[in-house]
Amino acid sequence: MSTLLEATNISKNFGEFQALNDVSIQVPKHSIFGLLGPNGAGKTTLIRIINQITMPDVGHVILDGEPLKPEHVQYIGYLPEERGLYKSMKVGEQALYLAQLKGLSYKQAKQRLNHWFEKFEITHWWDKKIEELSKGMAQKIQFIVTVLHQPKLLIFDEPFSGFDPINANLIKDEILKLRDEGATVIFSTHRMESVEELCDHIALLHQSKKILDGNLLDIKRSHKTNTFQVGLSSSNLNDLKIQIAERFDSTAAEFKSLENDLKLNIKLSTSDTPNDLLTFLNANATINHFVEVIPSANDIFIQTVKNSSL
Repeated sequence: MSTLLEATNISKNFGEFQALNDVSIQVPKHSIFGLLGPNGAGKTTLIRIINQITMPDVGHVILDGEPLKPEHVQYIGYLPEERGLYKSMKVGEQALYLAQLKGLSYKQAKQRLNHWFEKFEITHWWDKKIEELSKGMAQKIQFIVTVLHQPKLLIFDEPFSGFDPINANLIKDEILKLRDEGATVIFSTHRMESVEELCDHIALLHQSKKILDGNLLDIKRSHKTNTFQVGLSSSNLNDLKIQIAERFDSTAAEFKSLENDLKLNIKLSTSDTPNDLLTFLNANATINHFVEVIPSANDIFIQTVKNSSL
């Protein structure tokens, strides 16, 4: 897969504070790339460097095969966490103004805005002032303005902040459509459930350094522990528990079930296969639940940050 954006050996200091320390990332074309990390990890600084709001002390950025230049601003759409709409301006007037700053003609901007306003069913907002809108309503306007010029690279910093679940799903679906239509997305968030739903690749920053990156599915595979969550029923659950403990490494598990099951996490040794476990359980109990334990993005995030701090 080819790369749209490559940041190499980026370091940035603000006085004595080191915001980024030799950070490199590669963002594949037509992907959603999750830029993750605790508060203060350096995510916003890296995003500001990509947007040329600030410059790195060391390192460089390549966009679509070219060193990053001021004119590349037309190829980037940026939705910052701290929104920047003019509260006293009317919605339509402001959207047209911002669209033209991104290089669209008045006619192009008007046509595309009409399309998005109809799509989001907000045409009646055109003559309202931003200050008359709720936070979520203003978020929709800023999202539209961010994507309107159809940039190669979209950068969303906490895009779901202020949205109720229905509108958060609406924006999530639009981000996926934009990727499928050819856009590349950098997505920064603290919401790990959004990472699971959206991201193809991730990079995890902590204390100014990159501590993990790669394809999300590959990272999940590398963090698997060959553990299975099982729910079992038997005429004698105590005897069953003893039998399993004699054969496998097992611990109590917690999950919701309609049955009064024996609930266990069973970790297989390198010499056992899932089929071995199934055969054993099927011979000794009724299997009501059998699921491999796959680490979530949140589990990986917490464990990796903890390990890097040791």
